[in-house]
Amino acid sequence: MDIKTLHMYLHLAKSLHFSKTAQAMHVSPSTLSRAMQRLESEVGVKLLQRDNRSVALTYAGIEYRHFAKQTLDNWITLKNKIDPSQALLKGKLTIYCSVTAAYSHLPELLDRFRDEQPLIEIILSTGDPDNAVNEVKTNHADIAIAALPDNFPNNLHFSKIDNISLHVIAPTIKGQVQDLLRLDPIPWEKVPFIIPEHGPGRDRCLRWFKQQGITPNIYAQVSGQEAIASMVALGCGVSITPDVVLNNSPIRDRIQIVESAIPIVPFELGCCCKKNRLEDPILNAFFKKIYSK
Repeated sequence: MDIKTLHMYLHLAKSLHFSKTAQAMHVSPSTLSRAMQRLESEVGVKLLQRDNRSVALTYAGIEYRHFAKQTLDNWITLKNKIDPSQALLKGKLTIYCSVTAAYSHLPELLDRFRDEQPLIEIILSTGDPDNAVNEVKTNHADIAIAALPDNFPNNLHFSKIDNISLHVIAPTIKGQVQDLLRLDPIPWEKVPFIIPEHGPGRDRCLRWFKQQGITPNIYAQVSGQEAIASMVALGCGVSITPDVVLNNSPIRDRIQIVESAIPIVPFELGCCCKKNRLEDPILNAFFKKIYSK
């Protein structure tokens, strides 16, 4: 096996599509197929289950994916150690964050990082912020911007970059939700709530319900705070949402803040990675810029 083959295998293990991986790795599909056949021959077991339409990892393929990732990480670390005269780091840094974080917090971090390390290729992936920690755990991202959950894994490192306050938000348009919110006191058990499917955002909602002593009327459970804000703006219900999402939303003028008698505990927002990768030169350089803020 060689380093290029490991790169191709890891990409294929994620894409599960020969043509996509061949295009991304700048090889022909037949070259990629032969490389995978040689790899399976060297390992001595079948790594990929394939037919004319699909590719899937076997159990051995899943285990080999972990080995390949660790081997490439070690290779990058070794290259940087044996070439101490290298003034600038080279390589790739995969970052995962929400769409909101991509323009609220990430630009400043990347600007400061690129000032010192302009040769690093940044690969950005965006999605549900509540998936951020899992993206790092499953090696789909080197670093993720995440809200610190209550049960943060022991094998991960977290560096705080900001405190994020949360508020109860509601639509400004007329309708059933507005009518309920005008009542005094507000009949919270009748008000439709839109809450996250999982993660720290959901935990904040459930804690607030418990503190209020109410059984919530759950209208929907949604993936992604941006989607929740959109549903609130359309008059579907109310939610508890981070201020940074509201302040950066293009539909901010269609949403209002509802005062809460009970304070909502802020998020600690930060960057996380695996602890055993903190000595990786690229990750080390990135986190140093966080510490030097």
